[in-house]
Amino acid sequence: MLKGKKIVLGITGSIAAYKSCLIIRELIKAGAEVQVVITPAGKEFITPITLSALTQKPVISDFFSQRDGTWHSHVALGLWADAMLIAPCTASTLGKMANGIADNMLITTYLSMKAPVFIAPAMDLDMYQHPTTQQNMERLKSFGNHIIEPASGFLASGLEGKGRMEEPERIVDFVDNVLSRMEKERCEMSGKRILITAGPTYEKIDPVRFIGNYSSGKMGFALAEECADRGAEVTLIAGPVALKTTHPNIRRIDVESCEDMYQAATQVFPQQDAAILCAAVADFRPEHATDQKIKRGKDDLVIRLKPTYDIAAELGHMKSEHQVLVGFALETNNEEANAQRKLEKKNLDFIVLNSLQNKGTCFQSDENQISIISRDGRQDYERKPKQDVASDIVDKLATLL
Repeated sequence: MLKGKKIVLGITGSIAAYKSCLIIRELIKAGAEVQVVITPAGKEFITPITLSALTQKPVISDFFSQRDGTWHSHVALGLWADAMLIAPCTASTLGKMANGIADNMLITTYLSMKAPVFIAPAMDLDMYQHPTTQQNMERLKSFGNHIIEPASGFLASGLEGKGRMEEPERIVDFVDNVLSRMEKERCEMSGKRILITAGPTYEKIDPVRFIGNYSSGKMGFALAEECADRGAEVTLIAGPVALKTTHPNIRRIDVESCEDMYQAATQVFPQQDAAILCAAVADFRPEHATDQKIKRGKDDLVIRLKPTYDIAAELGHMKSEHQVLVGFALETNNEEANAQRKLEKKNLDFIVLNSLQNKGTCFQSDENQISIISRDGRQDYERKPKQDVASDIVDKLATLL
């Protein structure tokens, strides 16, 4: 599983730093590419020359590599890596990581890391047992980091405890097993075809004006990336947004109006295993759109509106017993009752409810707070980034495929 993986190895100022050489050897033997980031204190225990000789890469320690302005980008490292392993990790570094104290290259790299982070603590046994250390580790676990429990030893009191860093072979095995499990989970939707709608629709009034809404498409695009990451073949029908897709498993169809989205969705849906209807589709459009810009004239202007296509209802009507259909409901009042009616009326398998009452979680925001309502009941989720919300929604979808 480690073959071809890019690993950032963080080394801190612990007597166990000499074991980092063995960790590097095991990682490289497994086929990984290793980039070392070491703290200034770490260099007191092992030389960068030794580490560079093992990895065939310059060791990174400082923000600036030379006096000519050349600098190391912690952001680039965070994007480059498939995983970050901090071994050994001292009590001091644990505390800085838990509290976001970015005073060295290793911590800034950690804070920029997009990949899974593994931490192998190494310290005096009594330090390890201290409530502050335990609290810091629990906090890091709550952030999604993986703690590699230290090996057993004896406290100053004579009682058995933990503190000594786990052996290099076991550390590498731990990383390998977790990444293998995550890879398997990511591929759980392999071979599945998922249709996702995203963004707003624009309904023309004249050549320069339209009826629309504030949707940015961020939620729908996050769902597309999440499904693709898990192995699905995604067809993303996107309204007019400025976002880009990154995963090669995403086929994008750009549309503007509800009618455009309706035509694309109804054509694609029969070949899909599931559809997530995340787009904020305009419910009405002008009855007549003019060919020329409407000039200012009378004090008032009346625009007659007519309903647009109900894409969710149409796909619910088309849905076979082997397909899964997911809808979204953005409500301002009677939220659960309205969402429940939409679930039944449009033949959805579950519906994602969010609310304009939760400030900063809907249009244009990077965060969301949702509830998932199905015929089995309701599950509420905490406010979190839309990428994490997408993971929760796709977790639910995966159970139905």
